Amino acid sequence: MKPKPDDRSDNVEKIQFNINHTIKNMELAEEMIAKTDDPKTKAELKAKNERRRAALEGMRSEIRDEALHRRKQQ
Repeated sequence: MKPKPDDRSDNVEKIQFNINHTIKNMELAEEMIAKTDDPKTKAELKAKNERRRAALEGMRSEIRDEALHRRKQQ
């Protein structure tokens, strides 16, 4: 049985969707930080957004790689 070929044709769009979703979650978390008085909740949301920022860097790097790969395939 042959393995399926690697289909990277829509990776850029999938990664962009994830980037947009992550940014939206960061914005919602910032709104919650502004509205809440609970220091524990604020700290947790801030920590979560820091992890999201790091994830965004990785996704942006990955989207660049995928876009370059797509151009080479055309």
